[in-house]
Amino acid sequence: MKLGENIHNVFHLLLQNKVRSFLTMLGIIIGIMGVIVIISAGQGAQSLIVNQLKSQGTGLISVFPGSGDDEGPPVSVMGIVITTLTNDDVQAVKNSGRVPHLIAATGYVRGTETVIWQGRKTDTTFIGVSADLPEVEDTGVETGVFFSEEDERGLQKVAVIGSEVKSNLFGDQEAIGESLKIGSHSFRVIGVMRERGVSGFTSQDNQIYVPITTAQKLLLGINYVSFARFKVESDQYVDQVMADLDIVLAERHQIAPGQAKDFDIRSQKDALDVLLTITDAIRFFLAAIAALALVVGGIGIMNIMLVAVEERIREIGLRKAVGAKNRHILEQFLIETIFITFVAGVIGIILGILISWFVAVVAQTLGYDWAFSLSPFAIILSVAISSLIGLIFGIIPARRASRLNPITALHYE
Repeated sequence: MKLGENIHNVFHLLLQNKVRSFLTMLGIIIGIMGVIVIISAGQGAQSLIVNQLKSQGTGLISVFPGSGDDEGPPVSVMGIVITTLTNDDVQAVKNSGRVPHLIAATGYVRGTETVIWQGRKTDTTFIGVSADLPEVEDTGVETGVFFSEEDERGLQKVAVIGSEVKSNLFGDQEAIGESLKIGSHSFRVIGVMRERGVSGFTSQDNQIYVPITTAQKLLLGINYVSFARFKVESDQYVDQVMADLDIVLAERHQIAPGQAKDFDIRSQKDALDVLLTITDAIRFFLAAIAALALVVGGIGIMNIMLVAVEERIREIGLRKAVGAKNRHILEQFLIETIFITFVAGVIGIILGILISWFVAVVAQTLGYDWAFSLSPFAIILSVAISSLIGLIFGIIPARRASRLNPITALHYE
């Protein structure tokens, strides 16, 4: 029997049992669709991470409290409060003169509060930073000014608000010079940050920046920082500055050579490598789970082809009676099974592409720098896997059909 006739038989089989055929292909469709969506979403998430790190500026080094494993994330970002890094450490490094090519530095502390202005309220995050923040993160104010080092030393209650906070509290009114309440303290607004968008699934515009000393003493009652960032003159000096930072901080913390450190120094590249390693692992794990649906779909296709063999025993007997050999029957049923899985795979690919595009559009609408990305390798692999599954799970019904005795088959009722 020619290939065209085999394909015609497949169409006849599919149209004759539409619901059963659709349910049979559903496992393959879901599996292929899941693989495409997960790989595409993983690439989109990675592009989001890369773009967000780049948006924070280049030549950045971060220092976290607590010792850490170079292959994993810093211990302090796992929700564990560690108090071994202070703002005095940050300022000492900055003013020591022993870290050349370092141009700016800031520690970070944060908290959440309901901020009030003339009866209007908004829930937001306040962040305590130093006056170097605009230089460290390559940002700046849209109107007004950022606070100064004198404001830090004087524990001044001044605030620079994000554009979203300004919109929520003040609307179209001027915010500069107004007083708003953070907790039980009144802060004078001296600046409004320019729009920064979303970073780390958090709106950078729904934040309030206050002097780090004011945040520590008045708002949080702490004397440590969550982490610190150091701005390097150029990327080529990152390794040198990291080594200098290690020496200065080890001396300040009285850590002898060979002892475990109570701080963890990471470059922007280190952070990116760790994040990409984590997202890759999650992406492939989820893709493997989605691929299990392919096995289920393969079993379903095998079952329907076994039923098809039962329904077509007389046809098989007639073909053998007129000269068809076992290999001809085997080829017929294998081609039919592979064609069914191929069609299911194509449908799964189309649905996967559409869903991936929809996810990217929704993410971009929400303000995320999410790239719509499709992997040609994933598409080719999906087609190959669906065809391979058809081959593997089609062997049993095909062999069964090819081994039928023609005389018995012709007398089958």
